Amino acid sequence: ILTTHHHWDHAGGNAKLLKKFPDLACYGGSNNVEGIKTIVENKETFKVGQLDIVPLTTSGHTMDHICYYVSNNGKHAVFTGDCIFSSGCGRFFEGTPENMWESITKVAALPDSTSVYFGHEYTIANLKFAEHIEPENKEIQEKIAWAKRVVCTTPSTIQNEKLTNPFFRVEQPSVQERVLGKGNKASAEEVLGKVRAMKDSF
Repeated sequence: ILTTHHHWDHAGGNAKLLKKFPDLACYGGSNNVEGIKTIVENKETFKVGQLDIVPLTTSGHTMDHICYYVSNNGKHAVFTGDCIFSSGCGRFFEGTPENMWESITKVAALPDSTSVYFGHEYTIANLKFAEHIEPENKEIQEKIAWAKRVVCTTPSTIQNEKLTNPFFRVEQPSVQERVLGKGNKASAEEVLGKVRAMKDSF
């Protein structure tokens, strides 16, 4: 069991699974995770069957949040829980913009072709906000049209998030101008905090 964080909608079934399959391994980021057997550290690689798994500590949504980068036969995926959604990110319930920016930077450093499996289907709502931030972004417009046609939008890719996710794009001039006003600049962390606050009230 690879648990991203301790919230009930991500860890709440662990005890039942372990009762039925008591020999299962259960990984997570802290003792707050239901059923935790192994607390993982950043980039402490381990194997499950033929899968190579690299946990990434990604605080911000919670302080014990873990993303799991999984590789097999040249294919790569990252399971992001509530850290990163398609064209969005999780609320900062326990962490700060500084925490979340460090986490986003870690995930963004993965290969562009990496499939991104996120914890909730918020894509269309996220894209509406992304379009509000960057109304001239053609990639966002195309993704909105695509998302309306499909039933499920997971997985995304790292490359697509770099093009359509306003939380990945806080250093882009178009995002900074929209958030701060023309001619103003600020750190990625400061802009990220402002974008998150805008999304929370959008």
